[in-house]
Amino acid sequence: MKQIIPEKSSEKVAKFLKKTSLHKRDFAEMIGVTLSYVYNLIDETVPFSTRGTTIERIATVMEIEPDNFGEYRIPQEPILIDESVEILKDYIKENGLSVINFLKSFPRKKRLEIVDILRGAMPVPIDYKELNLIGKTLNMPQHEIYKMWETRIKQVLESSGMNIYSNSGLINAMFDCAQKYISSNKN
Repeated sequence: MKQIIPEKSSEKVAKFLKKTSLHKRDFAEMIGVTLSYVYNLIDETVPFSTRGTTIERIATVMEIEPDNFGEYRIPQEPILIDESVEILKDYIKENGLSVINFLKSFPRKKRLEIVDILRGAMPVPIDYKELNLIGKTLNMPQHEIYKMWETRIKQVLESSGMNIYSNSGLINAMFDCAQKYISSNKN
């Protein structure tokens, strides 16, 4: 019997970059490392990262699970399971986009943040204009973008100690005002 030798993580990355024609510089920016690190990783002059964050970012861009890399260990930092992130992922698929093509629709400096949102390390932005930009990139209806933003604002208020139920009148007035403002300033 022939022994099956598992593919090295660095080889998986090299094959992915070749298959997708993704420039190493773009890949480095998307995962938050230097270009020289990517070259050294592929050339195997440095060991494949054991840092969970880096592996999760690589896996997110490659659209695979992080545990496809033998170096991956279950992270100590909590992963956010956010319905909004799942909605964004669904829209990426609905639009027939790969994660790479989705990321390329944003300025270079924004891509790492988007990767961290998709991997569950960051929540969706609280800034409406940023969230609207993401939503418009994915052809999301305005009411869905607004609903996602409202949910995020409620999360922030609750995590800051506000009881949104006992303050429902104030919260509702605030959201009514926000909806009127957004409707009158169509972006």
